[in-house]
Amino acid sequence: MENFSVVILAAGTGKRMKSSLPKAMHKLSGKPLIKWIVDTVSVLRPDNLIVVLGWRAEFIEDFLSDSNIKFVYQKEQLGSGHALMQTEKILRDYKGDILVLNTDVPLIKSSTLLSLIENNRKTGASATVLVAQTENTFGYGRIVVKNDGCLEKIVEEKDATPSEKQIKTINSGIYCFNENLWKALLKLKPNNAKKEYYITDTVVILRQLGKKVSSIIVEDSCEVKGINTRIELSRVESMLREKKIKELLYDGVSVVDMDNVYISYDAKIGMDSIIYPGVFIDTGVSIGKNCTIKGNSYIKNSKIGDASTILYSYIEDAIINEKVEVGPFSHIRQGSVLKENVRIGNFSEVKKSIISENSKVNHLSYVGNSQVGKDVNIGAGTITCNFDGIVKHETVISSGSFIGSNVNLIAPVEVGENAFIAAGSTITRNVPSGKFAIARAKQEIKEREG
Repeated sequence: MENFSVVILAAGTGKRMKSSLPKAMHKLSGKPLIKWIVDTVSVLRPDNLIVVLGWRAEFIEDFLSDSNIKFVYQKEQLGSGHALMQTEKILRDYKGDILVLNTDVPLIKSSTLLSLIENNRKTGASATVLVAQTENTFGYGRIVVKNDGCLEKIVEEKDATPSEKQIKTINSGIYCFNENLWKALLKLKPNNAKKEYYITDTVVILRQLGKKVSSIIVEDSCEVKGINTRIELSRVESMLREKKIKELLYDGVSVVDMDNVYISYDAKIGMDSIIYPGVFIDTGVSIGKNCTIKGNSYIKNSKIGDASTILYSYIEDAIINEKVEVGPFSHIRQGSVLKENVRIGNFSEVKKSIISENSKVNHLSYVGNSQVGKDVNIGAGTITCNFDGIVKHETVISSGSFIGSNVNLIAPVEVGENAFIAAGSTITRNVPSGKFAIARAKQEIKEREG
C-alpha cells in the first residue's frame, strides 16, 4: 500500500486504568498495547508513522525509541480531535490518506485497515469510519445514519439521547481521512459534555462542507474491542487466550483443560504435544512435536525440541533440544542449552551452561557457567561454585566423566574425559582425563564420652 500515513493517539491519561503507567504501556499477552498497534500498521509500510504522546510520554517514547516513529506531543488533554491537530506540522502538506487509530484497540488486523484505506479511495470519501455491530454498546460512540443509509454523525456515549443509545452500530475509533481532514479540524468546537475537541465531529463538518463520508463494517467485532479498564483488559486477554488455544487444538495439539492453562498469542506448539492443566506459556516460546508439558510449568522465550518432557519446572531464555527431560521442580535459566537426551532431575538448576548429549544432572544440583560434555553423570547435590564474590568463572566437565554426589567444583576448574570424582569431594584443581579424584576429610571414629 502506497501514499498513506498512520497516526496513533496515545496521549490520554487512561484514568480508568488507575495506574501510574499510561494505558498504552499496559500489556496484553505480554506485549504493551502500543506495540500491538505499531506491529499491525508497520506491516502496511506507511510513509509516516506518528505517535501522539501526552501524559507520562517518556514511558512510551523510551519503549519505542528504536523504531522508525515520529513523536508529537499533546501538552493539554483537550480531546481526540485536539490530539490529531498536533500532527499538522508533519502532515499539513501531505497528499496521501491518513489512517487514525487509538492504542486501546489492539486486536485490529492489518487486512481490515487495508480495506478501510481502499474503501476511502474507491468511494472518493473525505473520511471513512470503521464501525461494528454489537449488542454490548456501552461506552462506545453510536453511528447515526440518515434514511438513505448514509453516515450522518457519530454521537459519543455521554452526549447520546436515550433513542441514540439504543443504536447497535458503534464507532471503532479508527478512521481514514484524505487531505480535507485539516479543513474539518479548523472548524472543530468543544460543544459537548466534556468540553473537548472530538474527532467524531469531523463527520458532520465534512458533510457540511459538501464532502462525502463513508463507513465500512468490520466482519468480526472482536477486532475493535476497546480497552479502557483493567476489567476490559482482562476480558480481552481471556478472549485472545481462548482463540489461541482453539487454533492449537485445530492444529493437532492437545490441551487437557482449556480453562486452566495460559498460552501466549505467539506460542508455536507442534502436533501431538500435550499441555496439561496449570501450564503457563509466556511470550517467545516454540515447542516441538510430541512434547509433554505438565503441572504448573512456566516457560518464556525458550525453544523446546521434539519429544521433550517438562514437569513442574521454570524455563526462561533457554534452548532445550530433542528428547530432553526436565524436572519435576527444576529451573533452567538464561543462556542454558540442553542437548539431545539430557536429563535434569528434581530440584536442579542450570544457568548459562551447555549440557551435551546424553548427560544427566541429577537431583538437588546446581550447574552454572559450565561446559558439560557428552555422557556425563552429575550426582545429586553437586554444585559448580562459579562466583568468587567478584567474577563468575567457568567449569568444564569433559565427556564420559562421573561426578559423585555432593561434589563442590570450585571454578575455574576443568575435569578431563572419563574422570571419576568421589562423592563428597571439594575440587579446587584440574582433574586429568581418566583419573580418580578424592578430596574430603578423613573419617575418624572415636569413643563417645559419657
